[in-house]
Amino acid sequence: MKRQVTQALVASIAVTVGVLGTAAPSVSASPSVPAPTGGGHTLSPGTRFYVPPPAQGSVQQILQLIKSGQFKNASLIAAMESVPSAVWLDGETPAQAAEPGNLGWEQADFDVAQQVRQTLFAARLQHTVPIFVAYNIPGRDCSQYSAGGAPTDAAYDAWIGSISNALGGAQAVVLEEPDALANLPGYCGPAYATEFPDITNTTRIDDIRYAVATLEGDPNISLYLDGGNSDWQNVGGMAETLVAADVQEAQGFFLNVSNFQYDTNSDFFGTWVSSCIAYATVNEAQTPADALAAAATFVGTSTPTGAFAGPAYPPTTPPGGCATQYWNGGAPGTDIASLVGAYTGVALSPFGTWSDTTTTPDLNTSGIDASYASALGGTVPATHFVVDTSRNSLGPDSMQTYAAAPYDQPSTVISTLVAGDWCNPPAEGLGLRPTAGTGVMLSSLDTYLPGNPPLLDAYLWVKTPGESDGQCDAAGGVRSWDDAAYTPPIPSWPSSASATFQTFDPLWSLQTGSVFTDPAAGAWFSQQALVLAQDASPALTPFP
Repeated sequence: MKRQVTQALVASIAVTVGVLGTAAPSVSASPSVPAPTGGGHTLSPGTRFYVPPPAQGSVQQILQLIKSGQFKNASLIAAMESVPSAVWLDGETPAQAAEPGNLGWEQADFDVAQQVRQTLFAARLQHTVPIFVAYNIPGRDCSQYSAGGAPTDAAYDAWIGSISNALGGAQAVVLEEPDALANLPGYCGPAYATEFPDITNTTRIDDIRYAVATLEGDPNISLYLDGGNSDWQNVGGMAETLVAADVQEAQGFFLNVSNFQYDTNSDFFGTWVSSCIAYATVNEAQTPADALAAAATFVGTSTPTGAFAGPAYPPTTPPGGCATQYWNGGAPGTDIASLVGAYTGVALSPFGTWSDTTTTPDLNTSGIDASYASALGGTVPATHFVVDTSRNSLGPDSMQTYAAAPYDQPSTVISTLVAGDWCNPPAEGLGLRPTAGTGVMLSSLDTYLPGNPPLLDAYLWVKTPGESDGQCDAAGGVRSWDDAAYTPPIPSWPSSASATFQTFDPLWSLQTGSVFTDPAAGAWFSQQALVLAQDASPALTPFP
């Protein structure tokens, strides 16, 4: 009897997950099904987003959990797979790249067009709007965990053209190249520059500008560019780079893709970036050409220039400049001034929720808000943004667990772990479900933005939950461990002098009780998938 029940559960959940993301047949045109509601570039609050086929590995994990009697966990993974998420579009496979001449990328162009058409077909059957992520920029990810991309700028332009042709007049959200602007080639270091001498900040931005010109001409495409996250590039530098890439010709920018920053902090950061864009381009007449000339010189990190740079000190009247999350000082009368003194600022901490009324100085945004209120005057920001909430319900990991007993890791180890907390952190959960009905009016909007413009278009699941960020280890510079301070009672735990020490993940080894190596970037990470589903906030509702 127990065997029959188990077999029934296996069949039930497997069929349910399969139906939720049925792979569409190969087609060349969309069927005559009514288009989903929603107007043009701006998403309607009632927009329903597409649920793609289950991620590779998730169905196998569900079946394995059922067979081992873990029915609740199996249903949690199935529930996770029923949530709308993005469809990632990639370029050449290694086999295609080995083809002579342009045959490889021509085949990749054909394949991506087929993928887009199939997704549009399935989305129309669901009466939903698909979310696409274009991820094929030349010299991608500083040639690190997600290295790859089109072989040339011409190949990239052709690939974008294939996507545009396949989209036709369909409604869709397109997120253009995560990390492409927040992680410009100039930030990648000398080894990268030697390996890719023809890939520069200018060529990168030109590729993005081409995509904007090609894709944004479709009135049914909501196109967003890479805006990094609230714990990365400073507000002014990110705004200047976005303007250089013609963000004002697109719908806006996206934040927090594959990262773990708090939603509220992303909302503040996005509002400030949009405010900086409005101030610099409208009030101070900075042009995309000005911004491109500056961004072309960025090395190591963004260093904003002109009107994109921070406010002057001593302060001027009006103060001008683009206030940043890395200095929150404010004029007399602001809450931050009452806490630490007028024009005495600190960097905002990512390890807490920001607010313009909090009494915690490194979480207080009142000085930044007041600076933009004065700088903007009556100018209304118009550049919108979306936020990835796929894995961020617990916020970024301060790694203080490992500083305390019994681990007692020194500050040097903790600093390395914090710097790498974007890479498969063990203690995270699924975040807010995708919605275009954000209804967000932050206190900062009420106090300083003329007209309270609704700048936040949507919360989306962009990164596919359960897919690995990469093989996070000491060799990649994102993990560290002092085995002299604490050697866990785990068999074969490698000493710091061994080669294995460089290629295992000490955090997930502690989590699993074994010497553990993370799956490669994009591969299914079953242990992480289950933790994300179990720690989801709001909680997932398991399938009955």
